[in-house]
Amino acid sequence: MTESRTPLSPVTPDSRPTLFSRPWPIAIFIIVALILDQVIKQAVEAYLPMEEAVHVIPMLALYRVYNYGVAFSMLSGMEGWFIVGMRLVVVGFVLWLWRRTPKDRFFAHLGYAMIIAGALGNLVDRFLYGYVIDYILFYTETWSFAVFNLADAFITVGAGAIVLDEILQAKKRDR
Repeated sequence: MTESRTPLSPVTPDSRPTLFSRPWPIAIFIIVALILDQVIKQAVEAYLPMEEAVHVIPMLALYRVYNYGVAFSMLSGMEGWFIVGMRLVVVGFVLWLWRRTPKDRFFAHLGYAMIIAGALGNLVDRFLYGYVIDYILFYTETWSFAVFNLADAFITVGAGAIVLDEILQAKKRDR
C-alpha cells in the first residue's frame, strides 16, 4: 500500500533528496546569494548616482533609490520594526515549509532557498541602513515598473519556482 502525500506532508524515507533539500547546499546557496546581493548593492552605492537613470539596454536602466517598505516599495509607510519582524516571520515560515516538503520536490526547495536569500538580503540592508537599496528599473516610454533589486528578484523567482513545482506535482497526480 502506498502512502499519499500532500504538498506539506512530512518527508518520508522513500523520497529521493534533491540538491536543495539538504541543509549544506541550501546554506551555501543562501550565503553566496547574500554575498552577491550585498556586493552589487555596495557597487550601486559607490558608483550609481541617486535617482538618475543609467540606461543599459532599451527598457532596462539602473536607477538607485532607497526603499523604506518591502518588495517593490509596498508597505513603505510602516514602521521599520514591523517590516523587520514581518521578514523574520516569512523566513521562519519558509524554513518550516522547507522542512515539511518532501525531499524530491526540487523546484519547491530551490524556491524556498531563493525566498530566504532574498528576504535575508533585504533584511541586511534594513539593519545596516534603515532602508533597502533598489537599482533595477524596467520601463517603456509610457510606463515603468517599480525599482527593485536582486534580492527582490530572488523572492519573485523563488515564488515562481514553488508555483511551478505545484503545477508539476498536480500533473503527476493526474497521471
